[in-house]
Amino acid sequence: MTVHDVEDTVHQAEAAEGGHTVREVEHEITVSAPADAVYRLIADVENWPRIFPPTVHVERVEGDDREERIRIWATGNGEVKHWTSRRVLDRAGLRVDFRQEVSTPPVAAMGGAWIIENLPSGQCRVRLLHDYRAVDAAGLAWLDEAVDRNSRTELAALKENAERGLAAEDEGLLCSFEDAVRIDGTAKDVYDFINEAHLWPERLPHVDSVRLDEPVPGLQTLEMDTRSKDGSAHTTKSHRVTFPHRKIAYKQITLPALMTLHTGYWTFTDTGSGVTASSQHTFVLDTGNVARVLGPDATTADAVAYVRTALSTNSLATLGAAKAYAESRG
Repeated sequence: MTVHDVEDTVHQAEAAEGGHTVREVEHEITVSAPADAVYRLIADVENWPRIFPPTVHVERVEGDDREERIRIWATGNGEVKHWTSRRVLDRAGLRVDFRQEVSTPPVAAMGGAWIIENLPSGQCRVRLLHDYRAVDAAGLAWLDEAVDRNSRTELAALKENAERGLAAEDEGLLCSFEDAVRIDGTAKDVYDFINEAHLWPERLPHVDSVRLDEPVPGLQTLEMDTRSKDGSAHTTKSHRVTFPHRKIAYKQITLPALMTLHTGYWTFTDTGSGVTASSQHTFVLDTGNVARVLGPDATTADAVAYVRTALSTNSLATLGAAKAYAESRG
């Protein structure tokens, strides 16, 4: 399944607001899975970073299973953008409508709908509709490209996940876990240590080098070279979303050889007598590289355990260093 299998039609109209062009665009795909199952994947936005490649992080601000307000951070043409949307969920009608309440330039306005239709074959058709305006002509060209690329990518990913039934979990390829430490310090100091990743090479022995870019406060791109306990070196690149002094969420876009997905977050919780700091990881194993990396006799379970141990070791080392830093500051 590739993004080229996504069908699309494009309609264009002139808006009344100052003569700005409004694009009306529709993409669709046929999915060999029950419509209800596809609807659930679309409705559960907090699972989107795992399903949709462009999505970095999603938070539900408020709502229920009928209407909600969400905040989304996702890439468009390689840039991370964020916005706030309101969604209306119609499970019986197999439809989710969305409208951005707070947009980020070059978007002036954006809305649309996910529509799922049962087919006589037992398959379902998923239609993804967008209507949008840009702040200027250059922005409209950027949006045309971003909406088309993301729509195709998201529909292809939706099809793959729905048809496999998120089978990575069933096949033992998906792993989620969390490490936590108790710190006698403040959430701000612990948060600062994790946020200031450009200082990690001098603070963390397993980090060789770091390239940290933060073009907009709260949105970071972190590329770093690390070394595992067995001496193997890895280069990773992540987009990070920061919430002072509460949470830092991330999604890796350049992954080590044994993973096809890696998302996670750091949390910092005041307990009244200190801080609980945690590191959460979710990853999917890349089975195609197991023999090359771990040898021909390595099993899937061996590889999952290896990756989990490597991630946990580095997380606990980072949390330990953050603990020492925060407690040294009194």
